[in-house]
Amino acid sequence: MKKIQDTDKKPILLFQPTSVITPILPLQPQEKKIISERERFITQVERINQMAQELEAAILELKAIANTLNTQKRCPLLIKELCKNICQYFAVSVPWVKRKSNKSFILTTRKVDLLQNEREAALLAQQLRQQTKKRLASQRHRKNKNGAKPDIKHFFKKVLVNKS
Repeated sequence: MKKIQDTDKKPILLFQPTSVITPILPLQPQEKKIISERERFITQVERINQMAQELEAAILELKAIANTLNTQKRCPLLIKELCKNICQYFAVSVPWVKRKSNKSFILTTRKVDLLQNEREAALLAQQLRQQTKKRLASQRHRKNKNGAKPDIKHFFKKVLVNKS
């Protein structure tokens, strides 16, 4: 056992004896998970398609951020035309792996629909307008139905009250 002197003159022991001696187990090789090439291939297909979905979401988020910036009125009047559209869009697609009916695969692309949100918003607005029109029409119908058969006693009460 060696002692090393510290600057504080306190001895440091490099080896401290232990009362219980436990044997060291020999290293066991870890069991290797055997993955077939087919499983690796399927995993890679799923990984590519997952990444494509994430990329599509990121592209749509970029468009949403650009739309927000376009609607903000922080540009000076002189350069308003430059700030009108911060981003231009062309046809966009992401890689995609499709499975054919015969269990084979095709590496292709899938179009990213940049106008999907606008179409969904327009469709929702149209549905809400139609619901509102129907509700207003049914309310008018109920009023007309009630107005078509006026209560004569109620009518005469109003006339008598107005004349006196």
